[in-house]
Amino acid sequence: MPKLIRITTVPISLKLLLAGQIKFLRDQGWEVLMVSADGRELPQVIKAEGSKHEIIPFTRKITPFQDLKCLWQLYQLIKREKPEIVHTHTPKAGLLGMIAAKLAGVRIRIHTLAGIPYMVAEGGKRGLLENMEKLTYSYATHVWPNSNGLKNFVIENKLCPPDKLTVIGKGSSNGVDLKKFNREVLKENHLVAATMRILPGEDDFIILSVGRLVKDKGIQELVDAFLSSKIVGKSKLVLLGSFEQDLNPLDPETIKIITDHPRIVQIDWTDHVAHYLALADVLVHPSHREGFPNVLLEAGAMELPIICSDIIGNTDIITQQKTGLIFPVKNVEVLKEAMEFAYVKRDKMAELAANLYREIIENYDREKIQREILAQYQLILSGSDREE
Repeated sequence: MPKLIRITTVPISLKLLLAGQIKFLRDQGWEVLMVSADGRELPQVIKAEGSKHEIIPFTRKITPFQDLKCLWQLYQLIKREKPEIVHTHTPKAGLLGMIAAKLAGVRIRIHTLAGIPYMVAEGGKRGLLENMEKLTYSYATHVWPNSNGLKNFVIENKLCPPDKLTVIGKGSSNGVDLKKFNREVLKENHLVAATMRILPGEDDFIILSVGRLVKDKGIQELVDAFLSSKIVGKSKLVLLGSFEQDLNPLDPETIKIITDHPRIVQIDWTDHVAHYLALADVLVHPSHREGFPNVLLEAGAMELPIICSDIIGNTDIITQQKTGLIFPVKNVEVLKEAMEFAYVKRDKMAELAANLYREIIENYDREKIQREILAQYQLILSGSDREE
């Protein structure tokens, strides 16, 4: 029975980004140990995945002394468990996990790359984050960008030797659960609850954004575009996500607008995202950086029209005027025009959504992605005696 350790910085990544993947591997006869910092999601994750979990007190910030402590604890854990594979996700877990696995003598060290923080960093922090990425890849034996756009970025910027890079299928870390993101299976009570939170008027056009409320997600531009649009009086902007004030916070003025404006509804995170997607007329994803955004797959599976920024990850999924609308990142004016277009041209937007739905069904079914990950593991194991 092969032994695998999967490491993320925080447990919500195990819950949301890798949902069902650990259970699938266990069902295939693998022994899997999950590792992350502590968090309220842990009991649910352990129950859902049916796998053991070890806590390593990672932080998401740059905390050198705490990071060294975590590195030592990881090294001891990996040395004790003796896995065939260590597979990491998220920047901090990737850096410390790959170093610890190398020091502990693990032959197969995989890091999944799902977005590069330094792409939007500025000043000295940008150089530091870039060097951390390079260090992570140097300790890994295999690097899995979760989109072809990310793979090309890594190659163009010489962050990692191309022969280490593999994209699983057409992209994505875990695909989309077509049994969950399906209009036919939604529960009436959750739809009613979501409707009561939004309180839409009879003819309101519902513009939905899903994700953390931080600058990197393009929330400030979205709010500005919405307020300056011709449809603000006929629409509601629903922001499904929590304010995150410790990393990359929104300006206080933007937070006040979101909190006070009668046409903007902010809802803290929920496990019933599919029900909000079902109630919306369009999803807007104005993020500044992504790897391969799950929310676009989820909206696509729900046949919800999409407007997104022209960044890596988004453009791996959406094709302009074929499967959605794309606007230049941070461009408030073009975003405003795209939302007004979506309001007027609803038949056209439904056509784009139908095109995307067909692509999602063909390429991003979660079960298919998980089988491809397993096949890749088996392929690497069968050739694991190659020179590192």
